[in-house]
Amino acid sequence: MDNSIKAWLFDILQSIEEIQSYYENKERIFEEYVSDTKTKRAIERNLEIIGEAVNRILKRDKNFKLNNAEKIIGTRNRIIHGYDRISDDLIWSIVINQLPRLKAEVASLLKE
Repeated sequence: MDNSIKAWLFDILQSIEEIQSYYENKERIFEEYVSDTKTKRAIERNLEIIGEAVNRILKRDKNFKLNNAEKIIGTRNRIIHGYDRISDDLIWSIVINQLPRLKAEVASLLKE
């Protein structure tokens, strides 16, 4: 695997772990997320980093296999360019449902 791709995969993993660290030893409650602007912005920033890293990977190797790559990039673009259309429900769903899967996938790719 290309060293740049490996570095971007590490960036993805690090961003996911940072997001997950916000909820270490703490119950994940949607209403608390909605009312915590600092955490919301920190999560959005990490999702931007993840999306940019995926974008760079695909620019380097358009055949690189990463599930939901286009959706990840689309989410990044939406956060950056359509910030006024970002739904708390969408971001929360990504945090709860998608990031654990992406983390496992990226960790597996880094072991190859």
